[in-house]
Amino acid sequence: MIHEVDEALRLLLAEHDLPSSGVKLGFEAPTTDWAAKRNAPTISVFLYDIREEPGLRQGGRFERRDESGAVTGWQEPPHWFHLAYLVTVWTNRPQDEHRLLAEVLRCLVRHDSLAPRWLTGTLAELGLTVGFEAGGAMAEGRSAADVWSALGGQLKPSINLRVTAPLAGDLIPAGPPVTEGVVLRSDDEARRLRYAQSTAEGEAFAPARPRPEPKRRRRGPVS
Repeated sequence: MIHEVDEALRLLLAEHDLPSSGVKLGFEAPTTDWAAKRNAPTISVFLYDIREEPGLRQGGRFERRDESGAVTGWQEPPHWFHLAYLVTVWTNRPQDEHRLLAEVLRCLVRHDSLAPRWLTGTLAELGLTVGFEAGGAMAEGRSAADVWSALGGQLKPSINLRVTAPLAGDLIPAGPPVTEGVVLRSDDEARRLRYAQSTAEGEAFAPARPRPEPKRRRRGPVS
């Protein structure tokens, strides 16, 4: 699911011509070593925090059906997570950084969810709304100074982006349909209850066939 959110953000930015010609997009951690090796203007979208939202969790299961309408399995409800990204811009001049960062911000605030055309994999299969918020507060218990300190760099203008996405639950496949009847056994007999092709309403099984009468042995003439 995480890599699918990354791809959705990449498609969102690409639709708005970001990054533009000569500008790269990266999801790596913007550490000091990374910044030193950078050789072109770069938009960095760094995932720094993942937390589950228990309030969005649902109970029960829902059916999965094939094209004919037959049940193929049961899907566990998804778990919802908040993914927090730190969006920064890296160029050689602060003026260029601020201009490019403003373009990124303008792109992000136009949307409050990721459009279906940007969703792939399980996010597309679930068909649920993947919301996000740009420019809000950082994840609870985090601060910009703490994040930059952990990265080994100096504080830099950034956009906090929070995506709320579902992680698909387990799929429990349905077993094959029952085609044979139930066999009832006793000490001296075995009877099979046959599934009827068409039975009267309310009948689960076709009536069992009557057992044939045992043949009587003929006795020879008495001498």
